[in-house]
Amino acid sequence: QVQLAEAGGGLVQPGGSLRLSCAYSGSTLEVHAIAWFRQVPGKEREGVSCINRSDGSTYYANFLKGRFTISRDGAKNTVYLQMSSLRPEDTAVYYCAADPELYCDGNELNVLDFRSWGQGTQVTVSS
Repeated sequence: QVQLAEAGGGLVQPGGSLRLSCAYSGSTLEVHAIAWFRQVPGKEREGVSCINRSDGSTYYANFLKGRFTISRDGAKNTVYLQMSSLRPEDTAVYYCAADPELYCDGNELNVLDFRSWGQGTQVTVSS
């Protein structure tokens, strides 16, 4: 079983930056695709970005327009989401998710495809 722990959320002004981290532990062989989702109250959880552990290839949701970057540190079993040029509409709880079989290949991320989830970290963009 895989455990995921997010960190790095907080309050930031519009235009600012934050870096989220997702540390995974347990049966790390069960981790291949690692993704970030976000959710605001009353709305469905939406996929933000994903990285494949096997080759480091990445996927980004179209609405990001290059503002976020996902990366990984294999030695630390950690995936990062660097968020820049933050906007109030980026305010959400950000969740880390992992799956042992999925390969993120450019298709829209689906919550049903991921077996393991973290507890989430709140990101608030406000002046």
